[in-house]
Order: sequence, then structure tokens, then C-alpha cells
Amino acid sequence: MKVSIIPEKCIACGLCQTYSAAFDYHDDGIVKFADSNKLERMLPDTQANLLAVKSCPTKALRIDS
Repeated sequence: MKVSIIPEKCIACGLCQTYSAAFDYHDDGIVKFADSNKLERMLPDTQANLLAVKSCPTKALRIDS
């Protein structure tokens, strides 16, 4: 699945990293992909990744078609 990050929506709550190791944070706490500084990435369609995206309270993570 293709996931996009919208950094300006991120409030650094930490839920995405709690659910999935695919996510990490910049020094300021804003979400990023664990192995990339890109804003879009293909991630495996796993329960952990889906939960991480769907649990974001500000919709800073989005699944793209």
C-alpha cells in the first residue's frame, strides 16, 4: 500500500510508531518513515501498518490509491 505523510498535520503523539516500526520521528517529533525522509512510500499491507495509519488522530498519515 502507498502511504503518504502530511508533516504539517502531525502533532507528534507517537501512536504510529507505537503500532508500526515503519515509522520514526525527526528531532522535533514530527513523523517520518523509519528508513527514508521521503513523504511517500510503499509499505507492506500488514495489520500493524494499517493500524498505525488509521490511528493517527490528525490524519497526518494517508493511504493513497
